[in-house]
Order: sequence, then C-alpha cells, then structure tokens
Amino acid sequence: MMRSVEIVEVGPRDGLQSEPGIMPTAAKIVFIERLLAAGLRRIEVASFVNPKRVPQMADAEQVLAGLAKRPDVHYVGLVLNRKGFDRAVAAGCNEIGMAVVASDTFNRRNQGVGTDESIAAWLDIARAARTAGLRAQVTVSAAFGCPFEGEMPLERVVDVARRCAEAEPFEIALADTIGVGVPAQVTELVAAVRAAISPVTRLRAHFHNTRNTGLANAWAAVQAGVTTLDASTGGIGGCPFAPAATGNIPTEDLVYMLARAGYATGVDLDALIATSQWLQDTLGRAVPGMLVKAGNFPRIAAERAA
Repeated sequence: MMRSVEIVEVGPRDGLQSEPGIMPTAAKIVFIERLLAAGLRRIEVASFVNPKRVPQMADAEQVLAGLAKRPDVHYVGLVLNRKGFDRAVAAGCNEIGMAVVASDTFNRRNQGVGTDESIAAWLDIARAARTAGLRAQVTVSAAFGCPFEGEMPLERVVDVARRCAEAEPFEIALADTIGVGVPAQVTELVAAVRAAISPVTRLRAHFHNTRNTGLANAWAAVQAGVTTLDASTGGIGGCPFAPAATGNIPTEDLVYMLARAGYATGVDLDALIATSQWLQDTLGRAVPGMLVKAGNFPRIAAERAA
C-alpha cells in the first residue's frame, strides 16, 4: 500500500495573519472553498484572538458562518485562551488548536502570559473540548528556537510537550515558528518527544521556510515517523509577533515532494497550483512558493503532445 501523509492547510489563518492588508471575508471563503475542492480536509480557517492585535482575523465568526458544514471536513480554530475557545465553539469549529510557546519570553509577547499559564489554560480548554465533543490539539511553538531567548534546550521542549500531553490531546505539533531548525534537530526532537508522551498521541510538525530549510525539515519529520504536516498555500504567512518569521512551507511544494517520493496526500496538485495563482492575483503580489512559478512535472500527455 502507498504510504500517506495528512496535510493540514494553514493558509487561511497562519498564512493571512501577517499580510499587510486584510483579505475580504468573501475572498477568504472562496480561498477555503478552493482548498476543499483541491482535496484538503483539515483547514485552519481562523484564529479567535484579540482583533486589535491581529486585525486580519477579526472576521473569524463571519468566515465560519459562510462555510458549508461537511462531515468529512475539520475546520480548525486557533485559540490562545478560554475566551477564544468559547468563541470558536460558538462559531462552529469542529476542531480546536491551542498554541503554547516553549519560550517563556515569546509566550508573554505572543499571548500576554507565561508558558506555565498557557499550559494551565490548555488543560482547561482540553477538558472543555472533550465535554463539548470536539477534538483538541496543541502546538508547542518555537520548539526549534526563539527570536528572544535563542536556542531552545531539548529538555525544555520535551517538558512542555509532556505537560501538554497530560490533557490527552488528539495531537501534539512541534512548530519551528521562526524557521531556524535543521533536519538533524527535527530527528532528535521528534524522537525525544515521542519517547516522553503516550504512544497513542499523534505527532504533527509545522515548519517555516525562513532560512530555506522548511521542506528539508518536513522530509526529516516524515522519515522520523510524523504523518501529519502543516503547510500554507503559496508559502504565505509567518508570526506577527516574531521578527522576520516569514513564510510557511508552501502546500503545493510539499505535496509535489511527497507525491514524487511515493506518499499519498489526497490533494489535487494542479488544483492547488491554480489556487496559489488565484492567491497571487487576490493579494496583488507574488507568493514565495516555487511550483506556482515552475508548474507541475511531469507534464500531462496532452500538454506534451502540443
């Protein structure tokens, strides 16, 4: 049987949150519908955070209201506290994602509280999600390095992941929020976290391509046994609270690499490239991804014949 990797599309949230302009709600809905048409089934559609801090996400409820509810699709809402969780549930998210930063300094800048407080909030949110019948997952952010504290000690990241795992989440993600990690780090950290948490808890990975190591890190994660990866169409995005944290790995580039290596993703690559081209037109600028420029390979038979 062909091996498979699940893609979590984060473009509508992580991708758009750092854009200098604000994409209209109607365009966000079209973006998500195009992603669904391309075969993506887990999509991070919005974050439920203070709109004064992240104005690009101020229309989270309106976006959810405009999306058709489907039993085969998980609309993921990112939350940072209980208030955000309550908003996400009321809006209709059927999967909740929480972020806890391994770096205490970064957590305070991003979320206004220390890492310990965020872990406590996560434990409460996980219980509330279970009561509501929703699946909940948590991301350990800045797991590979922090713009304020520098290197993140392996033991620190493992400890944060272990404490988050006490809530029995559906999944734990390790995120290279500022794009500083390298494949050897990925291999080591995935193994260490896997050894520290329950074997039934899934691991996901989230990489940024800030220093051009994102796809190499994704490949290292797959080789280490991770079967779910985050990516953003066109490679747009970053963290507005981390200096120079530009660029998620492009979904279409990731799908291309995996498909050529024999991994199924369930994603229509040509449809995804077309969505990346649509995204360029909608944003009015080029996106960082490469396949939007180079196209798919090999060319389809009719195209070769022409």
